[in-house]
Amino acid sequence: MDFKLKDARPIWQQLADQMTESIVTGEFSPGERFPSVRELAMQAGVNPNTMQRALARLEEDGLLITSRTAGRNVTEDEEILRAVRSQLAEKRVIEYLENMEKLGYSSGMAADFARQFRKGHET
Repeated sequence: MDFKLKDARPIWQQLADQMTESIVTGEFSPGERFPSVRELAMQAGVNPNTMQRALARLEEDGLLITSRTAGRNVTEDEEILRAVRSQLAEKRVIEYLENMEKLGYSSGMAADFARQFRKGHET
């Protein structure tokens, strides 16, 4: 994983968000073994306790399943994966609309802008 820690939020929260996105976008397949705390902490350059806190969030959200003997695996529950993917999409739409509003665009204008932008950048 390529971790990018860049905003004012706590590091564990940034890590949890990035790992969540990696799971719901398919970087990790349902049922796949998830890397260990130590592996992930080394990759991110953080303390294992920080990474453990991030992984605990993914477990709370139902994205990771822990087995005492086999480590952590990505959930195979497609309903959970769809719900989290939908939550991420909603969050991004809200952020987009809020940013466009700051620029003086209404929601309708922002949607039109996005459609026109997409048309002009399709390959």
